[in-house]
Amino acid sequence: MTTVEEHPVSAPDEGPYAIATCPDGALWYTLVHSGRIGRLVPGQQPTIHQLDPDGGPTIITAGPDGAMWFTEHRAHRIGRVTVDGSVREFALPTAECGPFGIAAGSDGALWFTETNSDRIGRITPQGQVTEFPLPTPGAFPAAITAGADGALWFTLNAGNAIGRISADANPTITLHPLPTEAAAPVGITAGPDGAVWFVEIGAGQIGRIDTDGVITEFPLPDRTARPHAITAGNDGTLWFTEWGANRIGAITIDGAITMHELPTAQSEPHGITLGPDGAVWAALEIGALARLAV
Repeated sequence: MTTVEEHPVSAPDEGPYAIATCPDGALWYTLVHSGRIGRLVPGQQPTIHQLDPDGGPTIITAGPDGAMWFTEHRAHRIGRVTVDGSVREFALPTAECGPFGIAAGSDGALWFTETNSDRIGRITPQGQVTEFPLPTPGAFPAAITAGADGALWFTLNAGNAIGRISADANPTITLHPLPTEAAAPVGITAGPDGAVWFVEIGAGQIGRIDTDGVITEFPLPDRTARPHAITAGNDGTLWFTEWGANRIGAITIDGAITMHELPTAQSEPHGITLGPDGAVWAALEIGALARLAV
């Protein structure tokens, strides 16, 4: 039986957006509307770190250096925060590029998407940035994840495709168009089966792409649910948020789907992660984190 709890972590207008687990045993989350980063050890009170109030911290991920790295979508920077709250920010070479997704790569660097400039970026822990243009303009690269094959995989929200970029000195970029028109993929994650899984916010589907580029789509019971983010659990199941339907969903690798209602109406679930306590945690824009014990 799955139980759902909600833990207030901010004011309702601050917008918890993304959430990730750090090796320090804490959950880190972004407060996109107030320009802050939160840190929560389950069972304790959160710690908040103030950034530029107008920076728009968006996606956050654990880095290879023990720190947490995040994108500042409105300030066009990549940020780094340590466990003690020390923050360092790196301006990006391309103006107004709108960084969004970020993930640690197999090469010891962080890779990120630039929504406004149609580029994939790479930043070393020392702050050296390289940018790689995509072959299609206006594709709006969104979320990004490291795949089991050592490459980085990303969603093209407006380009209606899944992209792959190799993690080497001269990266190769491959794009895989989606079978469903206007699917608008957003969240993406490495699955337990060696494939990459993603959500289609426009089509109400969960997608899977293997290393050969073969795509399978799984329609949700509610095609208007607006799935937003997805993460792998610890039992071979993948978990995703339904931003438009106030639910957390789960899908097995063979496509079996179950749904879990959130206690508070219109809580707007966004980011999702497997927590340090083995539960699944989701960021709710109403100012809380949801915990699903499975």
